[in-house]
Amino acid sequence: MFEMQKLPRDLSGWEPYISATMMNFHYNKHYKGYCDKLNELVVGRDYAEMSLVKVVRQSYKNLPQDVAIYNNAAQMWNHEFFWYSLTLGESAVAEIRKVVKDNFGDMQKFKQRFRQEAMAQFGSGWCWLVKRAGKAEIVKTANADTPIVDERSVPLFCVDVWEHAYYLDYQNRRGDFVDAVLNNVL
Repeated sequence: MFEMQKLPRDLSGWEPYISATMMNFHYNKHYKGYCDKLNELVVGRDYAEMSLVKVVRQSYKNLPQDVAIYNNAAQMWNHEFFWYSLTLGESAVAEIRKVVKDNFGDMQKFKQRFRQEAMAQFGSGWCWLVKRAGKAEIVKTANADTPIVDERSVPLFCVDVWEHAYYLDYQNRRGDFVDAVLNNVL
């Protein structure tokens, strides 16, 4: 069965940019809901014995039949990667700086492009920095979709642009949330 990944910081670890209230709601309601639902859906199925990444990729191949499994597994994985993105270590930051310099020129140009893509995501979804075939790209995905379904894509960083990720702190100001992550957390 699948277990929730422990947050890399306590719930208040991203204040003042993301409140403990927001993180508690995001982690203990939304993320937990995806984990609980996924566990319910995979009982007695081969998926129950797979890694989360394998469940995402295999259920994607089995769409539309396994759409509920895909949505919950992908959302679980996406959130785990988002928690990672909010707490990048020195080596990850160094890799991102190099990727940004090589592909976007400088961090300011990258942040502008990333913000533009995050704001262009209509409705719920995600904005990603990925490496694909040795080149970095900023991509957005709708709903539960995730770049890991393409095994050539290596996610480096992401921002959750579902309203549940920011609404308690930023109301309908997605751009302020994206700016807070890019300018203060990344």
